Amino acid sequence: MYHEAMKRTVVLIVVLCVAFGVAVRGARKYTGRRPHSKEAKYMELTSPAFRHREAIPKEHTCEGKDTSPVLAWSNPPAGTGSFTLIMDDPDAPAGTWVHWVAYDIPATARGLATGVPKTPELADGTRQGACWGVDSFSRTGYYGPCPPPGAPHRYSFRLYALDRPPGLPPKATKAKVESAMKGHVLASAELVGTYGR
Repeated sequence: MYHEAMKRTVVLIVVLCVAFGVAVRGARKYTGRRPHSKEAKYMELTSPAFRHREAIPKEHTCEGKDTSPVLAWSNPPAGTGSFTLIMDDPDAPAGTWVHWVAYDIPATARGLATGVPKTPELADGTRQGACWGVDSFSRTGYYGPCPPPGAPHRYSFRLYALDRPPGLPPKATKAKVESAMKGHVLASAELVGTYGR
């Protein structure tokens, strides 16, 4: 009786081990590569002007020439139809301050040169939205950091890969661009710079 019970227990353990092994192999087949695999590539946004979470040079601020910095990106996902770039300051006293909105950036683009013209449309079809002026969305194009005296502010450059262009006219606000992007974002990347006076 004792031996029969032992046999049944051993058989049950073997069956459970085999079933667990099959389940694990099936899960591996389903999920593919591990997310943290060295082969995995993610979209990345960088600038030769400053590193992530480091100071933005004065030439790209209101205390300098106020020119946009060079931006570069890599590894956009397959199916990308356009890019959108939004730069804002979440530390502004009056609330998030919008410094730059650019959309309809061609899917073939891998960056933006320094000194992007402050015009509603660029030669490659890129459109620029409205950003904050003194008290309203009265400016178009890049307007760099210009914080009040005090602790440095953070400036977030966020790049979005979309499956299609947003389909908006030039001078659209950040809110309108974000609304048009809903359901169409394939990937995003962020570069944060700081600046204080």
